[in-house]
This record gives sequence, C-alpha cells and structure tokens, in this order.
Amino acid sequence: MQPFSAEVHQRIARISAHLNPPNLQMGEGSVLERSNCRAKGGAPGFKVAILGAAGGIGQPLAMLMKMNPLVSVLHLYDVVNAPGVTADISHMDTGAVVRGFLGQSELEAALTGMDLVIIPAGIPRKPGMTRDDLFKINAGIVRTLCEGIAKCCPNAIVNLISNPVNSTVPIAAEVFKKAGTYDPKKLLGVTSLDVVRANTFVAEVLGLDPREVDVPVVGGHAGVTILPLLSQVKPPCSFTQEETEYLTKRIQDGGTEVVEAKKGAGSATLSMAYAAVKFADACLKGLRGDAGVVACAFVASQVTELPFFASKVRLGRTGAEEVYQLGPLNEYERIGLEKAKKELAESIQKGVSFIRN
Repeated sequence: MQPFSAEVHQRIARISAHLNPPNLQMGEGSVLERSNCRAKGGAPGFKVAILGAAGGIGQPLAMLMKMNPLVSVLHLYDVVNAPGVTADISHMDTGAVVRGFLGQSELEAALTGMDLVIIPAGIPRKPGMTRDDLFKINAGIVRTLCEGIAKCCPNAIVNLISNPVNSTVPIAAEVFKKAGTYDPKKLLGVTSLDVVRANTFVAEVLGLDPREVDVPVVGGHAGVTILPLLSQVKPPCSFTQEETEYLTKRIQDGGTEVVEAKKGAGSATLSMAYAAVKFADACLKGLRGDAGVVACAFVASQVTELPFFASKVRLGRTGAEEVYQLGPLNEYERIGLEKAKKELAESIQKGVSFIRN
C-alpha cells in the first residue's frame, strides 16, 4: 500500500481539526493547527462569535447564524456543552466555518479577530422572576465576557442580549471604559424582540402580514420601559384608545406571556434567537457598507436626558453611526415616555454602580 501523500495528510488534518475540540488537538508538530483550519471553498464574509452558544437562545441563534451568507467564521463559546453544539451545527452545508470553545480558558481564543460578538449568555427568566432578579447572576457573567472582548477584539461590534439589558449595557460600557476601549457606537443592546412582537401583534389587529408592518419601539427592554410608538406605525393607521392600551400592554408583557405559557420550562428563546439574528444581519449589512440600514437598539444616546435609550439607529461600518430622534408623540406616548424614563434611570444606575462600586 502506497504511503499517504502530503496533500492527503493535510486533508485528514483539516477534517480532524473540525472534529476535535481545541484541547484535544494535536501538538505543535501537527500538519495543520486548528486556528488555521479553513474549509475548502469557505465563503468570504465576517467573523462572528456567540458567547453562550449552548443555551436556550444560543443554540437556535447559532443555527440561524450558520445559515447567514454574510458569516464566514462562526465561533461558539460556552462554559458547558459547546463541543456538542459545535459538532451538530458544523454538519450544516452552509459556507460558515464553525469552531467551538469550552470554558473560561478558551474565551480569548474564541474572541480573537472577531468582527461581531453576540452575547446571549446568562440564566433565563423563570416564572415569578423579574428581570431584576436576573441581575445578580447575569451582571457578573457579562462583566467577565466584556473584559475578554476589551482584551481580544476591542474593535468588534457587540450585540448584548443578556438580561436585564437596561442594566447589562451600562455594565458593558463601564468595563470597556475601564479598559480604555469604549466606543459607544459599537455597543448595542438588542431590543429587536420588542419590535418583532410589536409587528406581529399590530398585524393581527390590522389583519395584515407582519412583514409589511413596522412599529418603532423605544425606551428600554423590560416592562413599562418598552414603549411602542403606535402613532408612527407603517403603513399609517389609527387605533382606538382600547386597541392602543391592549397592544401596548401585550408588547410590554410579551416575555411574561411566554414564560407563563412554558410553565417553568424556559423563557422566550426561539423568538429571541430569530429577533437577534434579524438584528445581527442588519449589523453585518452595515459593516459591509450597505446604505439605509435602520433598526431599533438600546444605545448610548442623547435623545433624552438618560445616558442610554432605545430608538432607531442607522447601522454602518462603525456600528450605530446615527441615533434618530423619537419624532412626534401623541399624549398617550408622552405619558408612557415619562414612566419609561423613571424606571430606566434606576436600571441604568444599577448597572453603572455594579462596576464602579
């Protein structure tokens, strides 16, 4: 039997690099180290990391990002089960090359060279739990991950999903400030699920296809801080006072609706993954240089007196390149805005204090 040629050895090493987790990888003498492993014909595009990729949001999010033609490399990081999710996702016949990273010791390798980092890491909300209850656990997780980002990919755009977003975005900002890497345009709290729900619920009331509806949702990402601007819905339409109150409350309580329906088996994971991918895709299109990419996000803002606020932003090569004003509000929305700002101010301060104190 003929000995294998160098090319065959390289092919075997390439396959092996995908199958074996990094800590099991062959040593320095291997033909092809995992870090240099690229599938033949790998598509040009962006490098994306998902931190918390084995969780309830992370797994469907990873699957959907693997399907995105703008992604060339997809890094999946978690403290548990990352190799299994990676093996599963990597079998999908799409262009993105998938690599898995397990545990704190591999966080830096997961982040190095990334263009976009999506963070769904943290514990989910359980019945009877407020977003505030999540704070104590998820705040520490977000701090650790953001310290890694500051060190390994300080220029990456960060999409922060971990709840409570109203507090975790200020936490991330403080971590980046301490590290000297803070760019407010690149830190984006993901509120797109509120928009997705608003589009769906408004479409139901109007008898339209949700894909034809666009509802701006501003403020924050919890309870009364979620403010759908129903007076600015596209296509233009009007609602009775009863419809306005019903829709506003349902959009604000959308997360609770899912938590209660799942009866302790989780929170909104599938719709959250869908909304997160929709937003991540908009960020990647902005990075590519597409014109007119607009989405709602929770960002550093001068729209109100608060340091952070969710509103429409224009996404470009440097992140949120323009933050749009709220536009004309009706009386119901003006009252809602004041309620939203009061609660939002407390949540923001809680996040800032977590790092500073």
